[in-house]
Amino acid sequence: MYNLLSIVGATATGKTALAVRLAAELKGEIISADSRQIYRGMDIGTGKDLGEYVYEGQPVPFHLIDIADAGFRFNLFMYQQEFLKVWNDCRSRGVFPVMCGGSGLYVESILKAYRMTPVPENPELRARLSGKSLPELAELLASYRDLHNTTDTDTAKRAIRAIEIAEYYKTHEPVKGEFPEIQSLVVGVLFDRESRRQRITERLHARLQSGMVEEVKGLLDSGIKPEDLIYYGLEYKYLTLYLTGELSYDDMVEQLNIAIHQFAKRQMTWFRKMERDGFDIKWLDGNMPLDEKIGQVMEWMNQCPSQPQW
Repeated sequence: MYNLLSIVGATATGKTALAVRLAAELKGEIISADSRQIYRGMDIGTGKDLGEYVYEGQPVPFHLIDIADAGFRFNLFMYQQEFLKVWNDCRSRGVFPVMCGGSGLYVESILKAYRMTPVPENPELRARLSGKSLPELAELLASYRDLHNTTDTDTAKRAIRAIEIAEYYKTHEPVKGEFPEIQSLVVGVLFDRESRRQRITERLHARLQSGMVEEVKGLLDSGIKPEDLIYYGLEYKYLTLYLTGELSYDDMVEQLNIAIHQFAKRQMTWFRKMERDGFDIKWLDGNMPLDEKIGQVMEWMNQCPSQPQW
């Protein structure tokens, strides 16, 4: 039988609401697979929506949210270690784990059971790359296998680190590791392109009205360096550029909106590649009523797992 349910999809597709309801149905708990919701104080910009983790007046427990300070560089190796701690704890308590998030690399690293090791810095490689432009770094990064997160092209520093990681794994191949036997039903939430674009734009404006600018200002005022916030990309990159005077408000909104649309497209590209690699992702129409989505997923949960093909 399945011992994990994974809810995936692009940003602004309603993954959290679906996962919360399913966790309640399964008497389970949620394990986040979002690479930025890990950080404390980065709430509005990452879309934590912690108020959603409630069903019929009862809280639905969640994990791997708010576990590191903003400014810290959390990585894939750390995520795997923390995920396994939570997954094993849930299983030991008879609680069903529901993984939810749009960070395809995090999801895939669990479902493919990669054994990762901390990647050391490579000063010689960094020196060689230091003078290259971001487009040049992105082109170089694209020449490697898909061991990096496509959002790593947001800044030169992130791109260099991603190249460093990819270069390391040319001679230190991630292999099937000593993971527990995880059998996951993988469910994706899908909207057509225009609906997804509308949802993203509407959500961006709602977040700006809800205090996202003030959130980023507060992080900067707390002593976090602008470059450290820019490292996280998207909302934190563009709002920091606005607050440090490098972008006007209107330019910030326009460029951020475009960047989020591009990010959503990259997310879908990642999940489609997972399918080509043998993952059976069962897609739900995002426009379906929530109760119908729950019924369909529960029907799939009661079927025998298909064997992975990778």
